[in-house]
Amino acid sequence: MKKHNGMRPHDIVILLKIASKENKPWLMKDLSYELGISASEVSESLNRSAFAGLITQNKKTLMRMSILEFLVHGLKYVYPQKPGSILRGIPTAHSASPLKKEIMSDESFVWPYGGGTIRGQAIEPLHPKVPEACLKDPLFYEFMALCDTLRVGKAREVNMAKEELKKRLL
Repeated sequence: MKKHNGMRPHDIVILLKIASKENKPWLMKDLSYELGISASEVSESLNRSAFAGLITQNKKTLMRMSILEFLVHGLKYVYPQKPGSILRGIPTAHSASPLKKEIMSDESFVWPYGGGTIRGQAIEPLHPKVPEACLKDPLFYEFMALCDTLRVGKAREVNMAKEELKKRLL
């Protein structure tokens, strides 16, 4: 087993992609294809996540409570983000579902993406392929947008994101 040198941002992406499958069977090659991440990197990511206690050692069952705890208490510190320049992209954070129905705001946050639908402040996704993967999987999109809310949101938005993540993960 390789030495564990800490988690990487796409480890969260892979875990939440598994969560979006809602207990349906999955294969590493499917995750690789759907996320645009190499199969070897998916395998290494799952090894890191198993070492960290976020997935079981057999890499089949998510440790959902541990994932939620990490997202809520650590995500904004380990993978911080400051909104960038205004550009065209795909809505994220409170600008995307499920929070866009609850929060009225003049500022929009987006992942930079050429085929994007709105203009807003740029938020770097946890992995460059996240915007494309989210367009194909609505539940995964919600997970990733909620994670961005934890990374850049204000207190009220963060509390709402925590509750929404709890509903979807547990």
